[in-house]
Amino acid sequence: MIGTSVSRRNESFLQIVQSYYQLTKPRIIPLLLITTAAAMWIAGEGQVDGMLVFVTLLGGTLATASAQVLNCVYDRDIDYEMMRTRKRPIPSGRVQPNHALIFAIILGVSSFTILTVFANLISALLAMSGIVFYMLVYTHLLKRHTTQNIVIGGAAGSIPPLVGWSAVQGDLTWAPWILFLIIFLWTPPHFWALALMIRDEYAEVNVPMLPVVVGEKVTVNQMWLYTILMVACSFLLIYPLGVLGLVYGVTAIYLGLVFIKKMWHLKQSPENKVLAKGVFKYSILYMMLLCTGIVLDSLPLTHEFLGFVGENLQMAMKFIPLG
Repeated sequence: MIGTSVSRRNESFLQIVQSYYQLTKPRIIPLLLITTAAAMWIAGEGQVDGMLVFVTLLGGTLATASAQVLNCVYDRDIDYEMMRTRKRPIPSGRVQPNHALIFAIILGVSSFTILTVFANLISALLAMSGIVFYMLVYTHLLKRHTTQNIVIGGAAGSIPPLVGWSAVQGDLTWAPWILFLIIFLWTPPHFWALALMIRDEYAEVNVPMLPVVVGEKVTVNQMWLYTILMVACSFLLIYPLGVLGLVYGVTAIYLGLVFIKKMWHLKQSPENKVLAKGVFKYSILYMMLLCTGIVLDSLPLTHEFLGFVGENLQMAMKFIPLG
């Protein structure tokens, strides 16, 4: 890894705080937190202690932030060379790498402490495993050496549901692993769509993203396969597990069909960066709305409403002549 020697810049206290905040890549965090929350709501059958939700999401935020800061430290040479990332805090000289490393350690230790004290040791260890996997397996071993970096490395981003579930239940059953699988399968179409958009930038810094090595057509074909598998797996939470029902089912069907339609259009025109951008943006919306559907389906109020509607439909059917 090539180091960067960018001189330190004088900044105000607020500018320093903003720089450290930017190191955590805050736009990534909400998507991971909503998958954590979704798992917690299923695990608690729609009734979860508010304080437990708060500390779990806080611990998850700190763990994710720690991983992202470590990534910024490790990838500072790439960030300096890529136009899109050259203004980040480390390559621009606003934060020194050793200071960022200390910041990442503080975030990680804080996450482990909060989750251990206020949730349980299992959730804390799972959160730490996400950091280790993201840095050691994805960033160090895979990212610069194989086209399957995103596929295997996607396991790191799939860990938050395991953290959320274990914080509520204290163990892991099949349901959180299905959520893990859905996010794992979602990751390649999501990140390869981005890679299609900035393919030339990855090529300039010799990062072997799939579009760089095999081209757009092969990449989109693989994205299509992962999308089909992801949509199919999203229904495993209904059958055979039976942990979710009608509200989630309708949500999953609609969102899945739209995702497949967008991927089909991209499949017909793999070089179209506008379509790739559309898939990238929709993939974020898909995951957020799917998790929202999980939460809504888990709520006792939803079950009561659906039960009320069902009872009234049965009563109405009695007054309808059969012939």
